[in-house]
Amino acid sequence: MSQTRNSTTHEVFNQAPPRVDVDEFALNPALQEALAAFAPAAESEWFHEIGRHVGTEQYQHDAELANTLTPVHHSHDRWGNRVDEIEFHPAYHRIMEFSVSRGLHTSAWADPGPGANVERAAGFMLVSQIEAGHGCPLSMTHAVVPSLRMSPGLAAEWEPALLSTVYEPQLRDPATKSGVLFGMAMTEKQGGSDVRAGTTTAERVTAEPSAAGADMYVLRGHKWFCSAPQSDAFLVLARAPEGLSCFLVPRVLPGGERNPFLVQRLKDKLGNKSNASSEVEFDGTVGWMVGEPGRGVRTIIEMVGRTRLDCVLGAAAGMRQGVAEAAWHVRHRAAFGATLIDQPAMTAVIADLQLEAEAATWTALRLAAAHDDEDAAPFRRLATAVGKYWVCKRGPNHAYESLECLGGNGYTEAFPLARRYREQPVLAVWEGSGNVIALDVLRAMAREPGSVAAFDAELAAQLGANDLFDRHVERVRALVGRVAADPAAAPAVARRLVEAMALALQAATLLAHAPAPVAEAFCLARLGPDRSAEYGALPDGVDIDALVERA
Repeated sequence: MSQTRNSTTHEVFNQAPPRVDVDEFALNPALQEALAAFAPAAESEWFHEIGRHVGTEQYQHDAELANTLTPVHHSHDRWGNRVDEIEFHPAYHRIMEFSVSRGLHTSAWADPGPGANVERAAGFMLVSQIEAGHGCPLSMTHAVVPSLRMSPGLAAEWEPALLSTVYEPQLRDPATKSGVLFGMAMTEKQGGSDVRAGTTTAERVTAEPSAAGADMYVLRGHKWFCSAPQSDAFLVLARAPEGLSCFLVPRVLPGGERNPFLVQRLKDKLGNKSNASSEVEFDGTVGWMVGEPGRGVRTIIEMVGRTRLDCVLGAAAGMRQGVAEAAWHVRHRAAFGATLIDQPAMTAVIADLQLEAEAATWTALRLAAAHDDEDAAPFRRLATAVGKYWVCKRGPNHAYESLECLGGNGYTEAFPLARRYREQPVLAVWEGSGNVIALDVLRAMAREPGSVAAFDAELAAQLGANDLFDRHVERVRALVGRVAADPAAAPAVARRLVEAMALALQAATLLAHAPAPVAEAFCLARLGPDRSAEYGALPDGVDIDALVERA
């Protein structure tokens, strides 16, 4: 007689449960503390509401859908009309609608005041922790405002919809829309970061300025990278008779006619899949000059400075995602007779990943706070570039080490850290890759000596708090003196200088504001003689348990 067999070949155990239905703000002590330090009047419940929303299973699934069912370019409609529309999965629109409804694009301009940029930064970091790609149009829309204000008439025309919390993705006459989004198009294939090598031309076509007080031009040329081509309007660099100038180029002209804005292709990128990036052709494309003729770089650099800050915010948010997912896994997974988090080697890795994420988070909100204080303009001019260089460069390896904590699971697309690993490099590349940023730091130091004094004052305020920090500041000052004494030789040591400045800035911020175990651990692990190039090789004296608890 046959025996009844159990057809189950295995049961699933010793796997971490889904990390869903959590409050990402409540689980992030560094973000909570930095928000309290730099925006003490902020209402924490607003951030808890965002944290709970992005922690839901639905939001996480939407993030996955937006990055797997990616944007599609439709050049023509069914009747043969050139339309250049970008189709997104509904998940992307749900993510965008939430962020815009919370003002994470322009709230700092719509409701300015003490802490406004810090609050917007913290909210931006929470959503970017789960879905990074949609941060691009949010960031550019936020960053366009100061550039646009260089032409008050254009600003008055566009700002009501820019500052709105209504998300309207349909392309139509901007005058009929309650909310609009902006992009930018600066680089060309022959120049890249050298935007002055651009060949796109702009020819004036009106004898008198428009009703908004801006001159109308017709643009012709090709842009190698145009971010978020689905946006309502763009800031574009083109060569006018007076020289390289900045122009506002709408997708739809007043009255509803489509502006010639010919999307050639969407870029097939390593990561950042939910965000449409494109090449575009301008052929008789209408634009209005923003700022002064021949001062295009000066006009658009206001936008670039703000987007550089958002690169820091995004990289820090990515680090938080990495260590949060890694810590969750190792608290629920056992191997070799013990839970992973209790294995000393893994404990040290999680502590070190948390330390890096904390330093990035505190630095990001310190930089945001500098954008709330006009007296801090010299400091933020230098510190934003320094922070952008270092925090964004630390992102990819942090994502890799976090991924490795999950073992084989981390290397699969079913878990979010594979996507994060592909996402982090764009933040180091976008708005100036490493050498561009390092050379910009040298330029700022030479042209704006007040920025050097302001940066040094930030460090000097913490002298005496930690011997390792004091000695590191001496090295920074020596390097600053070296490049000042021999500007011709400065580019050869630019990266060394900016790295030293960035570590000093992070240490000073932590010493001034963070809990003592975090600040002391950073000085030991990043400034001390026993520092290591790899995560998890922490020196003696680091309070590993305190860091792990915060992860």
